Amino acid sequence: MKSVAIIGGGITGLTALYELQKQIKRAGAKVSLTLVEENPELGGKIRTIRHGEFTMETGADSIVARKKGVAAFLDELGLQNRIRHNATGISYLFREDGLKPIPAETVFGIPASLDALFRSELVSTKGKLVALKDLFTKNQSFTKDSSAGEFLEAFFGKELVEKQIAPVLSGVYSGNLHELTLATTMPFLVEYKNQYGSIIKGLSEHKQAFLSPERKKFVSFENGLSEIIGRLEQKSDGAEILKGIKAVALERRENGYVVALSDGRKLEADVVVLALPHAAAQLLLRNAALDEEFNKLKTASLISVYLGFNVPDAVLPNDGTGFIVSEDSGLMCDACTWTSRKWPHTSKNGRLLLRLFYKGTDPEWFGRLNAMDKDALIKTAMKDVEKALGVTGKPVAAEVTKWQNNMPKYDLNHRKTIEALTGKLAESDPNVLLAGCSYYGVGIADCIMNGKKTAEKVIRKCLFEVFK
Repeated sequence: MKSVAIIGGGITGLTALYELQKQIKRAGAKVSLTLVEENPELGGKIRTIRHGEFTMETGADSIVARKKGVAAFLDELGLQNRIRHNATGISYLFREDGLKPIPAETVFGIPASLDALFRSELVSTKGKLVALKDLFTKNQSFTKDSSAGEFLEAFFGKELVEKQIAPVLSGVYSGNLHELTLATTMPFLVEYKNQYGSIIKGLSEHKQAFLSPERKKFVSFENGLSEIIGRLEQKSDGAEILKGIKAVALERRENGYVVALSDGRKLEADVVVLALPHAAAQLLLRNAALDEEFNKLKTASLISVYLGFNVPDAVLPNDGTGFIVSEDSGLMCDACTWTSRKWPHTSKNGRLLLRLFYKGTDPEWFGRLNAMDKDALIKTAMKDVEKALGVTGKPVAAEVTKWQNNMPKYDLNHRKTIEALTGKLAESDPNVLLAGCSYYGVGIADCIMNGKKTAEKVIRKCLFEVFK
């Protein structure tokens, strides 16, 4: 009997396990499936916790619903009646002069109409006039592998990018806009520019996909994102799932592999899927030929602070869902989600719940933050909340999560690095596959799709004869 070992019980590994088991059952094939997760709980960066009436996510807080295949996958899992959509409202930019609305009809701060451009309070009249060159400047050289910052500045000018677009995009993708490629952020912008001659016109033509009220962008579940983890585990009950056990070594044999586990067991496998952060996969593979590419992969750090208050959510501006922070604003945080407003199900009695994000873009400054204990970080977050929103008083619930060098950060060469890495791995270990957010997209939707594709690769490359 063929056997597959999946190392890593995050959303990618669990999706791959579920898809493999589904295909194996459908074909009536005999394949042994085992998933190994070093933590006591499955989910990786997805973990929901509760403090009294408050529901908090230690990692990602939602799934991008509009991504292809996501809605059908959630329906297949039987989660359609559990889905909760985000409330829509204004996103703000916090500057020295306070909260300023990010204009409506923008996509990541990029205008989707001329009205959106000229109504902006974030850009001067001169900056708006410069941005009009998008309407008549042709794309001569930019591709999906180009710098997102250079591309946007070429057609909109520096001011619109620096004051409106960069804070939003950098907040979402945790990196300098000039170090991020269009392929890993917004590949459709190149297509729009080439097809319509203008980024603004392209976004306007596709406004329905991004901005229509009936197509809310994000989803969670009544009891938090951990519901999808629980459902995937439940539907993979035909496989062996080992929790609280770490894969400590990968031994190559003539006809497959042996995965050495932390409890002393040896797990034999014909195929191994490493659904792990790249540093952990590199340690298991111990292949010097792969180190050059592995060492090029970047990570970022993040601290998340939740604060729940015994005051009504209505103390916030009634049309907002959060803010992103501009440079030199005087705040320590990079962004703040008004969680009880954006996700009403997270506060059963409508009390105020906020989530603040502190990103490691400045290593020295972040090092000082990271050295703080929970109480000190809560006090730091409270100062930001008081300055930005005028909310004072001691929180009745708080949660601090530190992700140290554990957030993938895609640079300009990321795609080429992954192509080189997987090419070399295919030569040395054709029956070992890399999967997960270190390589193929950082969002939950991307990880789900990667899990499905990984299962297809396992069947096509390694188990095809079983399905004949």
